[in-house]
Amino acid sequence: MKFDFLSYPYGSQRMTTFGRRGMVATSQPLAAQAGLEVLKNGGNAIDAAIATAAALTVVEPTSNGIGSDAFALVWTKGELHGLNSSGPAPKSTSIEALKERGYTEMPKFGWMPVTVPGAPGAWAELSKKFGKLSLSEVLRPAIDLAENGYPISPITGKYWNIAYRRYKESLQGAEFTPWFETFASRGRAPRIGEMWQSGGHADTLRIIGETYAEAFYRGELAEKIGHFSQKFNGFLAVEDLAEFTPEWVTPIAVNYRGYDVWEIPPNGQGLVALMALNILKGFDFSTKDSIETFHRQIEAIKLAFADGQRYITEEKKMSVKVADLLSDAFAVERRSLIGDNALTPEPGTPPQGGTVYLATADGEGNMVSFIQSNYMGFGSGLVVPGTGIALQNRGHNFSLDPKHDNCLEPGKRTYHTIIPGFLTRDNQPVGPFGVMGGFMQPQGHLQVIMNTIDFNLNPQAALDAPRWQWMEDKKVIVEHGFSQDMAQALMRKGHHIQVALDGGGFGRGQIIWRNPETGVLMGGTEPRTDGAIAVW
Repeated sequence: MKFDFLSYPYGSQRMTTFGRRGMVATSQPLAAQAGLEVLKNGGNAIDAAIATAAALTVVEPTSNGIGSDAFALVWTKGELHGLNSSGPAPKSTSIEALKERGYTEMPKFGWMPVTVPGAPGAWAELSKKFGKLSLSEVLRPAIDLAENGYPISPITGKYWNIAYRRYKESLQGAEFTPWFETFASRGRAPRIGEMWQSGGHADTLRIIGETYAEAFYRGELAEKIGHFSQKFNGFLAVEDLAEFTPEWVTPIAVNYRGYDVWEIPPNGQGLVALMALNILKGFDFSTKDSIETFHRQIEAIKLAFADGQRYITEEKKMSVKVADLLSDAFAVERRSLIGDNALTPEPGTPPQGGTVYLATADGEGNMVSFIQSNYMGFGSGLVVPGTGIALQNRGHNFSLDPKHDNCLEPGKRTYHTIIPGFLTRDNQPVGPFGVMGGFMQPQGHLQVIMNTIDFNLNPQAALDAPRWQWMEDKKVIVEHGFSQDMAQALMRKGHHIQVALDGGGFGRGQIIWRNPETGVLMGGTEPRTDGAIAVW
């Protein structure tokens, strides 16, 4: 990879952003500014990441909230740290309990798919371990945005209205009333450019800051969550909240053409991206826009997803080892299945042995890759009355088949879609990257990393390039800017190609790379959202 990029292909309307003392890249300008404000007030990249994440729960509630889960990769003092702050299923839930209530699969909305929220715990843990400022100071910009309001940005407004129309049609029970009171108090979604505020959200953030999230898990906020769940016969209880603690984990990686690509280990799906890259490193790619490049990328991600969706769950519950799935021998076996035509993916047998994303960096060399999400937009459709806490619905990914690795069990963490990424070379940081968007995320990671390493694109161009997304079987959706000639050539190889008119399903990414010689930061932000880079 070179750090003197001069070309800006694919009609990029933004230039790569450069800075030296600090950088925050995320999907909403006000959130990016919140992170930069904290940097300028003496915080480091970790403080900035927390500030940005908290602000995003206010300014982009269509993708995340206080009731989210979160993951982080943190580079500091020459070492990469991983944080898994995804919450488990309640202790009182089970396959049998859901079947007794008439469910044959995990529902999308309501109390059944609600798991313990991990985001507040992540903020507190990161602050205590690596932050320079108090958590109250770090959350102040988010509190101000919630208390005094802000104008709705275009992409957020679009998805807010979509969610409102969907929820108005499908969420009829009394348990969903607080969502409408909080996020549609005018009897509709707030319009683009219209001011919106949430006093309850501000109060909750203030309490989280003052108690380092203790009140959320073992205090007054936990009591409110537990009471709301009990009132509507939910499984989540105060005991589930009280037992939760974020987990520091060892990141996993594969070496791809001299670079180490890092992800959080399962229960996250970052393993899918690494398995696909492990398959693809056995091929030579000289040209980005070639039929062989796209065909092999799609085939590799299909094979990796087949294995990921078969085996990924909480790591201690997996029937195979992560190391075996990432072994060169398994990659060779899977690579051998890629031929001239599209295949229907099946899991292999390894040898035994709407989300928001943000990236931050400071002048001291600290860098953070952070992601949090409610899942499927606003999540479960449940908001704890008076608090602004929108609860996630991560449990929807559990299987009710007791023979599946990712089957529902009390206290178990499910297959998780949100994944932060990080790139290093020769044990030195290159920087954080990520592409949010459900099951698009590993596919976005693969495309962005190959754009960077194989095709030498600068951060902005790597994000701007038209994307594809494998859906199921041989079905692949491509963006409207994707080459029509390439789409037709892929069809001749047996891929079932559809062209998307809306780019919303192709993920929203951010990148910050650091020049190891000068310390100069270079960032790219997503053209598919209200993305912004705040730089110092």
